[in-house]
Amino acid sequence: MPKRDVAPIGAPCWIDLFTSDPAASRAFYGDLFGWTSEQAGEEYGGYINFFKDGVPVAGAMHNDGTQGVPDLWTVYLASADAKATVDAAASHGGQVHVPPMDVMDLGVMALVTDAGDAAIGVWQPGLHKGFGILAEPNTPNWFELHTRDYEASVQFYRDVFGWDTRVAGDTADFRYTTLGEGDDALAGIMDASAFLPEGVPAHWSIYFGAEDTDAALARIGELGGSTVMAGEDTPFGRLAAATDPTGAMFKLVGPNNA
Repeated sequence: MPKRDVAPIGAPCWIDLFTSDPAASRAFYGDLFGWTSEQAGEEYGGYINFFKDGVPVAGAMHNDGTQGVPDLWTVYLASADAKATVDAAASHGGQVHVPPMDVMDLGVMALVTDAGDAAIGVWQPGLHKGFGILAEPNTPNWFELHTRDYEASVQFYRDVFGWDTRVAGDTADFRYTTLGEGDDALAGIMDASAFLPEGVPAHWSIYFGAEDTDAALARIGELGGSTVMAGEDTPFGRLAAATDPTGAMFKLVGPNNA
């Protein structure tokens, strides 16, 4: 996919990592994905920006433990008006955790939970348009919500973020809705009520592209991360799940094994 100037409204446009060890995270993702990184000034709270071949691809911020939240990745959806989006979230079964906040002249951010209680970020672009590259190896490739409240969650993203949804699967084993259709789909919502472990909240997952899923898992282990789900061939590619050295989970998608 070519570099992208700006995300469509409602689509994933940025991801960032909440990490208890920023230095370790910079080293890990730099080695694993070939990302470079630089730290913004104190006026940005020490925020870290990751780049792939010089193009913005992700961010990171320090988790000092005061919020009682584990290290994790967050997905942000593009909004033309963050305040209106947050107001809509609150009136459609969501909750506001971080109200709209100006980030200098870069944009406006907020954080809400959806109708199924999964956290989702909101980003109204200013000078910062979001990640400029995706759907390539070592970049974000797919964004997926696992929810216990499927119907309410699908409706929430229609109402709050203006999603044009398409049903990709509607069987007992696979209930799945996408933003957009086919090769043009930009994100998905999965009914995870049958398999999401007790105590694990509804959540968004990020799939990073891999040239070789199993080789990437091996490298993750060498760098101090862990395999959560070994590589498995699927109609969508060879999928796997892993954690980085501080426990933040992410997923991989690469070509199926021949």
